[in-house]
Amino acid sequence: MALSGGIILIYMLDIKFIRENSEVVKEAAKNKNVNVDIDRLLNLDNEVVSLRQALDELRQKRNENAEQMKGGKPSDEAIAEGKRIKEDIAEFEGRLNPLEDELFELMYKVPNIPEPEVPIGASEEENVVVAEFGEKPEFDFEPKNHWEIAQAKDWIDKERAAKVAGARFAYVKGEMFKLQFALVNFVSDRLTDEGWLKDVAGSAKLNVSTKPFVPVIPPMMVKTKPFKGTGRLSKEEQTYQVDDDELWLNASAEHSICPMYMDEILPENDLPVRYLGYATSFRKEAGTYGKDMEGILRMHQFDKLEMETFTTKEKSKSEHLFLIAIQQRLLEELGLHYQFLEKCTADIGTPNAKGVDLETWFPGQDKFRETSSADLMNDFQARRLNMRVRRNSGELEFIHTNDATGIVMSRIPPAIIENYQTEDGDVVIPEVLRKYMGDKERI
Repeated sequence: MALSGGIILIYMLDIKFIRENSEVVKEAAKNKNVNVDIDRLLNLDNEVVSLRQALDELRQKRNENAEQMKGGKPSDEAIAEGKRIKEDIAEFEGRLNPLEDELFELMYKVPNIPEPEVPIGASEEENVVVAEFGEKPEFDFEPKNHWEIAQAKDWIDKERAAKVAGARFAYVKGEMFKLQFALVNFVSDRLTDEGWLKDVAGSAKLNVSTKPFVPVIPPMMVKTKPFKGTGRLSKEEQTYQVDDDELWLNASAEHSICPMYMDEILPENDLPVRYLGYATSFRKEAGTYGKDMEGILRMHQFDKLEMETFTTKEKSKSEHLFLIAIQQRLLEELGLHYQFLEKCTADIGTPNAKGVDLETWFPGQDKFRETSSADLMNDFQARRLNMRVRRNSGELEFIHTNDATGIVMSRIPPAIIENYQTEDGDVVIPEVLRKYMGDKERI
């Protein structure tokens, strides 16, 4: 943090780290395909520091001059000196303010530093598949994709939705509506059950808290400042802005959960704080014209459960691994075959230190599709949002944040439909969901 003219500036990466590790930061920006001029940033930093020091000295002189003029008639020299100091302060502030603004905008562009194990790559094509889990279903008939089945059952109506709202919207109806909320209940029951979380942590051999998640329905809109603070407003062409207002439609629940503690200090004993957020999310899907137009895999509007957690720095990495273990267990309990993918530097995103995708097998499409992601942020978002923890020792540190998919309703219901389809066009309900669907075995 730096103090200037009474304004607190929160640096996204520690400015001291950037000064001392400029080549590391340049390499991170290069590997993430982020265009930011680190040399210009450092030059600006030097100028800003010099001007602040000069301003501090001038303000000290102003205070001393004011003291001299107390208790009697001030001399002409003191009055003239006070006037010169005031003019100098105004001049220096006029020079400093635009430099601070430029420095601040450059700092916003500096990406988080990837963890050492993140694969270096120039595009998502260089993501690395680590392992596959479960068994692909076998069919004695040609499996259909979810769209063919859902259309035949009248579970999805995109034609009428297009008439009302345009392309990439859908009416989700009937048994598919029930399937969605069965999944919501299934996931929320699991993540609020400490016994289940303890079993997941034990199976993954992770020494983590098994504190349950708190279910939350967050605001569906976010102000510009907190949204930028999350680092997720970097692709404004993908995000809907409410006209004539400083509000943006939520693109995922963590975008409005992450800033909950902006400008707050949490006691160490309250951590970890874990939320399971349910939100209707909105994305423009710019640049995807003609891609995934069938079905509901890539929509402007979709519902989603998302995990967001706040921890101390030493628990951050194990929390990330715990969220991945939860995602894996959910897919396994649903009986879905999936692969574990390590995202490369170019694909993890500006605020991420590390990113993992779980991709589920879609037999009707004969391919794996992303259904879950998990993002390790370290203190990157907390620095931007000024979220801190007071350690039991009394020291203040920035909180570490993690987010990870719980269930995406535009992906998992289609995966269930394709994997559990029958030759006559019905869908067998995964056993763990049946109690939420009136104990039906198929729909």
